[in-house]
Amino acid sequence: MVDRVTATPAALALIAVLKQKHGPDLFFHQSGGCCENSAPCCFLAGELTIGPYDVHLGDIGGLPFYMSQTQYEYWKHTQLTIDVIDSQADSFSLESPTGKAFLTRSRLFTDAEWAELQAAGLV
Repeated sequence: MVDRVTATPAALALIAVLKQKHGPDLFFHQSGGCCENSAPCCFLAGELTIGPYDVHLGDIGGLPFYMSQTQYEYWKHTQLTIDVIDSQADSFSLESPTGKAFLTRSRLFTDAEWAELQAAGLV
């Protein structure tokens, strides 16, 4: 099955650092663009409420990754790849003190991948 969200080795390494520092009870939510400029944010459990209108896209580094349903409607035809860049920007995400930031890259699913996702009821 094709993954709807993946992570680069750099992102997986940063996730491992965050899990070591903060514990395993973390999750990601793709920001909608208000304060975080549509960035993937890593949170401690309880810092952000995941509700019925959030879509679980999959897991990266053993952590669940969510996106709001309305934003998902724009992104559902794409596979998200979470990467890391150097950044000193202020952020709500746990990695901001590290001088790094998670970044979302995307590509359109192939026709075969899209059909596979549809057949599995994942779109």
